[in-house]
Amino acid sequence: MSAPAPTLLATFVRLKLSLLRNGLRQSSGRRAVFVTAIVLTGLFAALQFLGLWALRGEEHAAALTVPLAALTALGWAFVPLFFPGGDETLDASKLVMLPLRTTPLVVALLAASLVGIGPAFTLVLFLGSVVATAHGAAAWAVGLPASVMALLLCLALARAVATANVRLLTSRKGKEMALLSGVIIAVGMQLVNLGMSKVNAVGGLARLEPAADVLRWVPPGSALDAVRAAGEGAYGQAAAELALTAAVLAAVLWWWQRGLAKVMTSGDASTLPAAAPAGKGGSRAGATGGLPGWLPPGRPGAVVFRSLRYIGRDPKTRMAWTSALLVGLVVPAVNAAQGNASVYWSFFAATMLGMQTYNQFGQDGSAFWMVLQTIASPRDAYLELRSRTVALAVIAVPYVTLVALVSAAIAGDWRALPTAWGLCLALVGALFATGALASVHYPYSVPQEGAFKNVAPGQGGIAWMSLFLGALVSAALCAPVVGLAVWLHSLGSAAALWALVPVGAAYGLSVTWAGLRVAAPRTAARLPEILAAVNKG
Repeated sequence: MSAPAPTLLATFVRLKLSLLRNGLRQSSGRRAVFVTAIVLTGLFAALQFLGLWALRGEEHAAALTVPLAALTALGWAFVPLFFPGGDETLDASKLVMLPLRTTPLVVALLAASLVGIGPAFTLVLFLGSVVATAHGAAAWAVGLPASVMALLLCLALARAVATANVRLLTSRKGKEMALLSGVIIAVGMQLVNLGMSKVNAVGGLARLEPAADVLRWVPPGSALDAVRAAGEGAYGQAAAELALTAAVLAAVLWWWQRGLAKVMTSGDASTLPAAAPAGKGGSRAGATGGLPGWLPPGRPGAVVFRSLRYIGRDPKTRMAWTSALLVGLVVPAVNAAQGNASVYWSFFAATMLGMQTYNQFGQDGSAFWMVLQTIASPRDAYLELRSRTVALAVIAVPYVTLVALVSAAIAGDWRALPTAWGLCLALVGALFATGALASVHYPYSVPQEGAFKNVAPGQGGIAWMSLFLGALVSAALCAPVVGLAVWLHSLGSAAALWALVPVGAAYGLSVTWAGLRVAAPRTAARLPEILAAVNKG
């Protein structure tokens, strides 16, 4: 008598275990990373569990556990979009050639999703939330199913969102999202840290009650709040919250099933015909409208357009600019929220934007050899550097001005605005000047692979030297404007301080011009060395 065929559920669970096992067999380094991840996650989970246990008996414990559940579900929904390579089973398009029905496939994939470090950590977090809020036999009876439903909802939501965006996860856009993930997560952590500091400073957990009142009716927060409701004898509310969680779980599973059906039956770029030719207007290459129509003819306009297009289309360049723009605005905002508002935080934005001129040729990557073919004299090099600086200044100068104005409005210190604004413009010009020189003397390669690799192996010292020396020299170049600001402040005239704005702009423009003039002949003389440096690795 032959053995019964394994079920689809058991097959997918074994497949997930096999993927984990085979991945660990690839190298000892990968095994070490996996073991380290288990140890660190286990320690963190234990600390979280003990912290939630310590809240047992706290009147407002549910005000923390409910938003925590909602935040956890949000992380499960969107983190896979930023790190699609973390779980190979997220790509449902790999199953399109298998004769599988979507309903048993959903059950099997959901069971396989339970295997991993993330689900175990999430379950410990939800069980700790139950321990913090459960009082009485009814609450403990509700706690286990509530934790399981909350965990299943998180996993189903992650799978459904990943399936709906499966084309995105495997495309160039998905890789660009991974490049931006570090910035988004860093900003999010700053906001969470700011919120927790406010909670700890004034009012404690009671400050979270308004948010908990809303989120207790948003699964999976409703499942964990059912534990509190059952412990307080509100059995009707507990039943309603559990029913709401079950209904949302069923809806997410249905959405996931529909997404799987669409992925497994619809065509993609490999099966669909090529796109239709351009319309009556002809190709866009010949268009003269839009931005190219506003730029000067010849090399200056072409270089400005190319630089701006790099910022808009190249993943690494766009990541660098997005990081600079976000961090330059977040740092003043976070400090203002913490009671440290000052218009002088706008210097941070000026520094972040000005440093985008460093390693300009390295950002071109392998395409720099095409630029090299067009530089035959110091004048060509000067036009190239000047046009690149103009493209960056189009973004940097208005942005720094905006940050200075917003910082002054938040701080309510309009008297300090002209000083900060003028110094920021001077600092941007100094950074543009030193950035041109650093790009010539300290070029380095920017690897295309890896979301967070911005320097090729062996060139880290060059990158740090470029930034360190550039920052020091730029600060020194701003000394005349700083001295003028000190002298004007000693006069005690608020009207006289506004002279710093045009003076700072003119000084920054002059320093930039001088830096480009010095860098141009050196660029023309060092083209082979620059090409070798930017193509290393």
